[in-house]
Amino acid sequence: MKKIKRLLYLKLARRLSRSSTGAPVPSIVSENTKIQGDIISDGIVHIDGHVEGDISCDELVIGVKGAVLGSVNANNLQLYGMLNGKAAVDNLFIAKTAKLIGDATHNTIAIEPGAYVDGRCMRNGAPIPAEQGKPDLMLVDARRSKKAANNE
Repeated sequence: MKKIKRLLYLKLARRLSRSSTGAPVPSIVSENTKIQGDIISDGIVHIDGHVEGDISCDELVIGVKGAVLGSVNANNLQLYGMLNGKAAVDNLFIAKTAKLIGDATHNTIAIEPGAYVDGRCMRNGAPIPAEQGKPDLMLVDARRSKKAANNE
């Protein structure tokens, strides 16, 4: 009976999400579920189980008990569990309970103290804000050389 109620609730929620309310309903991989294969979605995916494969979606949430072995391509990634693989995301949040093993490319990143990261976190092509105000070192050296030559 409990399963039937849950199934009816999920079907009703999906129908309502398509109507004028506009609130998206995530695809959920529950705690006791293991998936071997790729997941492709235009919406939100929430992983509390175990996924072996690549995931491509708009927003991915890997819960505290969730684990992904594969690459992730998403606009937003909220990592509370484990990701073993590469991540190419726009916004990356790594919680203190998270474990990231692999490289991540991002535009914005937030890492809570206590998070485990074994790999590289690289910013996508955009210049580093702290580096924008610094003068070009080659230009500074050329000016110094010119000044020294004029003083002699």
